[in-house]
Amino acid sequence: MNDPPTPTKTSVTNAVTEDVRILLTSRPWLLMWRRRLGEVVSQATALTALVVIGVVLTILSPHFLTYVNLSEVVVDAAVTAIVAVGETLVIVTAGIDLSVGAVAALAGVVGAQLMVDLKLPWPVATLGGVLLGALAGFVNGGLVSWIKLPPFIATLGMMGVARGVTFLATGAVAVYGVPTGFTVLGQGYAGSIPVPAICLIVVIVIFGVIFMWTKLGRHARAIGSNQEAARLTGIRVGSYLVLVYVLSGVLAGFAGMIAASRVESGQPNFGVGLELDAIAAAVIGGASLFGGQGTVAGAIVGAFLIEEIRNGSVLLNINSYAQDVIIGVVVWLAVAWDIWRRRHITERARAPATADIPRTSSAATPPVHEEPGPRT
Repeated sequence: MNDPPTPTKTSVTNAVTEDVRILLTSRPWLLMWRRRLGEVVSQATALTALVVIGVVLTILSPHFLTYVNLSEVVVDAAVTAIVAVGETLVIVTAGIDLSVGAVAALAGVVGAQLMVDLKLPWPVATLGGVLLGALAGFVNGGLVSWIKLPPFIATLGMMGVARGVTFLATGAVAVYGVPTGFTVLGQGYAGSIPVPAICLIVVIVIFGVIFMWTKLGRHARAIGSNQEAARLTGIRVGSYLVLVYVLSGVLAGFAGMIAASRVESGQPNFGVGLELDAIAAAVIGGASLFGGQGTVAGAIVGAFLIEEIRNGSVLLNINSYAQDVIIGVVVWLAVAWDIWRRRHITERARAPATADIPRTSSAATPPVHEEPGPRT
């Protein structure tokens, strides 16, 4: 007589998957609210810090709350904020992009060379710089998705490659002689609004839609939360990871062209430390280095907080090296807050969700059949 089939790992996994599917179908609003809770708290904390520091600087310096100074803050923060948006998208997938600063420098230098050497119109050259950033992002994504390199190693290598190519292409000398019209991108005004601020608004709108209303945004969160589970649900993890890194490269290239426009030249030394500012802005704004959490709004708030600290330090004659110390401490606090948040908010929120999972026939514990003992 044949023994009855014993429970297998596959059948148990299918049962759990079915339970999760039922929960997602029956109460999606509850899970969404719990997932967003930590992000909202972090963004509120960063925004509060931004306002409090602004009030303190207004009291300590009469020059802080002026149109000229605030315009300078917005323009300076725009480059970091644009890069931070792309960095946040990467961090949401539980990855990291250390190459954005070097890629931005390479894009700015190559874009300037296209204008100076090939006499291309500045919009075409700007597009060339952006496409070069996309190419660098594609290489990063391919190394992570297809070669299976850790994101840290893949993008660290790209950082060295991009910086080296930048110096080789220029001989470590800045590229001057860009056309006058190109300065509009980094120095122009539309009425009383700086053009870099308009560029930032466009990025916020486009990537806000991507984060909230597209498959890319939803799948990026799923990949960052649990890559293997995302793959089992049918998400093409490799393709979406490549796209995420491409978009990060696009924004790095665009930011590099804005920075080149501001100084009217392609500077091979630009972007040193920009990747750290972008990561810090993302984390301060609520992105989790463990993946699955992060928003455009949080990245913008984080970028402006960093720039506000730098601007205030200049107004108060604080040593530039001390500024880096202050920002480093802020990053420590942000990461510590992220760890605390995950332990005391996210994990507690998951417990009721687990208790709410309905018991179904598929989730019932399969009977364990014991081997009959020897007859006596």
